[in-house]
Amino acid sequence: MEQISFTKKLTKNNFTFFVIAVVLFWIKTYAAYQIEFNLGIDNKLQEFLLVINPLSSALFFFGIALLFKKRTKLVMIITNFILSFLLYANIAYYRFFSDFITIPVIMQAKTNAGQLGDSALSLMSPLDVFYFTDFIILIVLALTLFKQTMETNRKSYKIVLLFSITTFLFNLGLAEKDRPQLLTRSFDRNYLVKYLGAYNFTIYDAIQNIRSSSQRALADSSDVTEVENYRKANYAAPNPDYFGKAKGMNVIYISLESFQSFMIDYKMPDGQEVTPFLNSLTRNQNTFYFPNFFHQTGQGKTSDAEFLMENSLYPMSQGAVFVNKAQNTYQAMPAILKGQGYTSAVFHGNYKTFWNRNVMYKAFGYDQFFDAEYYNMTEEDTKNYGLKDKPFFTESMPLLSSLKQPFYTKFITLSNHFPFEMDPGDTDFPAGDTDDQVVNQYFQSAHYMDQALEQFFNDLKASGLYDNTMVVMYGDHYGISENHNDAMSKVLGVDEITPVTNANLQRVPLFIHVPGVTGGIQQQYGGEVDVRPTVLHLLGIDTKDYLEFGSDLLSPTHRNWALFRNGDFMSPDVIQVKGKCYSTLTGELSENAEACSAIQDKVNTELQMSDEIVYKDLLRFYKPEGYTSINPDDYEYLGPKGKTTKNAKTTDSTKTTESD
Repeated sequence: MEQISFTKKLTKNNFTFFVIAVVLFWIKTYAAYQIEFNLGIDNKLQEFLLVINPLSSALFFFGIALLFKKRTKLVMIITNFILSFLLYANIAYYRFFSDFITIPVIMQAKTNAGQLGDSALSLMSPLDVFYFTDFIILIVLALTLFKQTMETNRKSYKIVLLFSITTFLFNLGLAEKDRPQLLTRSFDRNYLVKYLGAYNFTIYDAIQNIRSSSQRALADSSDVTEVENYRKANYAAPNPDYFGKAKGMNVIYISLESFQSFMIDYKMPDGQEVTPFLNSLTRNQNTFYFPNFFHQTGQGKTSDAEFLMENSLYPMSQGAVFVNKAQNTYQAMPAILKGQGYTSAVFHGNYKTFWNRNVMYKAFGYDQFFDAEYYNMTEEDTKNYGLKDKPFFTESMPLLSSLKQPFYTKFITLSNHFPFEMDPGDTDFPAGDTDDQVVNQYFQSAHYMDQALEQFFNDLKASGLYDNTMVVMYGDHYGISENHNDAMSKVLGVDEITPVTNANLQRVPLFIHVPGVTGGIQQQYGGEVDVRPTVLHLLGIDTKDYLEFGSDLLSPTHRNWALFRNGDFMSPDVIQVKGKCYSTLTGELSENAEACSAIQDKVNTELQMSDEIVYKDLLRFYKPEGYTSINPDDYEYLGPKGKTTKNAKTTDSTKTTESD
C-alpha cells in the first residue's frame, strides 16, 4: 500500500513531470547532436560538454513552467514543442548548409517564403518524427498517469533556476578553458553549438543581433580611420601589364548557381565531359581561369556572393546583408562605373522581391532590374526558383542588346540549384552512379547549365557585342554539402572525405574572358572578395581610395590566400580547417603552426574590420576621391508595364507598384 501511495504521490507531483520532460528532452538533443551534426569533437572535454550543454537550457525553459500553478504541464508541453521545432529546424537546415539557423536567417525565410518548398521537403525524412517523440510521450503522460493536477510550489522554480545558471556557468567555464575567447573571437557557429549547445546558441544569437542593431546608432566618422589605415597598408597595386587593358568594354557578370570546380574537366565513365564548354574556356587564350578560387559566402549564399563580388566586403557572419542591412550606404560596382559613363542592369528569372533584391539593387545603384515580369514564365520553362537557364539567356538577349553601351550587367542563373532535379526533355546527359540521388542529378544540371552558357556566348557573337565585352563567370557557392560525403568520395575516387578535402571542395570557378587580351590559367589563391579590384583594374579604374578588402588577383603583390566566413583559410602552403593547421601539399596536420598563425591574425583582422563597415554602416561617413554618391530613392524598378528610370516619380499613370 505504501508503494502504491508513493507512486500516486509522484504522479500528482508536477516536479516529477518536470524531471521526466527535462530528461527526455536532454536525451533527444544529445542524440540529435550525434546523429545530425558534424561538430568536430576532438577530446574528452568536448565530448563531456556536448553531453551537458543541453541541460542548462532545458532546466531554464522547462523551469519557467513551474511558475504556472495549475497549467504547469500544459506550459511544459508547449515549451517542449517550441524547443523541438527549433531543434528540428536546425537539423533540416544543417542537412544542406552545414550550419545553424540564426535570427537573421529566420527573417530571410519570411522574405523568401513560398519559394524554397522543394529544397526544404527534400531535406526531410519520415524518420524525423523521432525528434518529436518526447513531445508525444509528455502528452500521453499528461492525459494518463499525470492526469490529476497538483499546484506547484514556486520555491521549486528558484531552485531550478539556480541549478540552471550554475550548470551554464560551469559549462561556459570549461568551454573557455578549451576554446579561449569563445564568445568574442569565434566566427564559427559550429564552435558555439559544440561548446554551448543549440539552444544557448540561439540565446547568444539573439543578444548579438540586439547588439548589432545598436552599433549603427552609436557609430560616427572616427570609426572609419582604423579601417582606412588598414586598407592603405594592404592595398595591392594593379599590374601595369594588365591595367586598363579592358578600358571602355562592356562588362557581363554571370553567377553560376551552386557550381563547384571539381566539375571542370570531369568525365563520366563513358568519357563524356560534364562541362565541355567551360572546359574549353580554361584553355582559351583570352580567358583568365583561376583554379584556386574559393567562395566566401555565409548564410546568404547567392546573395552573399553578389555582395562580395560587387562591394569587395565580406558578408555577415549571421543572416544576409541583402535582408538585414539593405538600408546601409554602399559604394558598389554599378555606382562606381556610373561615374565612368556606364549604364547598369540585372537579369534574373525570378521575381524582384526574392532575397530583397528590389531594395538592395537600388542601394547598389543599378539602373534597371529585368526580373520575372520581363520573361515568359510558362510552366514548361520554369522551376521552383524561376526561369530555366536556356530560355533565360535566350529571352535576355533582346533586353541586353537594347542597353546603352558601355554597360555593366549581371545574370543570375537558376537551373543548377539544389536538389538539381531536371524535368523530362531538358537533358539527355547521364546521371551519376552513386547511391545519392542529389549527387547523381548534379551532373545533369551542371551539363545543362554548360550548354546554356555556350548558347549565350554564341548569341553574344551573333549580336555583335562579343568583341567589346568582358565576361566574368563565377561559381557563387557550393552545391554539394558535407552531408553527401559518402557519394562524393566515389565521385572523387578517394577512400574518404577528410576536413581538408571538404575545404578544397569549396573551390568554385572564376573565368574572366577579355577578347583581345592574353590570359591563361592563374594559379594564385583568391576568393570572391578579390574580383572587384581585379575587374576595375582591368577597366583602368584604380581602387586605392575605396574601402574594400579584395586584393587584385593579377597584382604582383596579391596576398595569395583566401579566407572563409567562419575564419578558416586556404593558401598554397598551409590550410586552416576548424582551428587546425594542415599542410596544403600533404593534407596532413602541419608542423609549421606559426605559418597558420601569421595568416590567422590577418584573417581575423579582415573579418572584424569588414564587419565594422557593414554593421556600423561606415560608408555613409566616407567618400572616395572622384566618386559620385547615389541615392537609392532615385531608382524604381517598375516592370515592363511601367517605365524604369532614374528620378522616376509616382505621377506616371502607367506606373505599377513594386509588388505587381
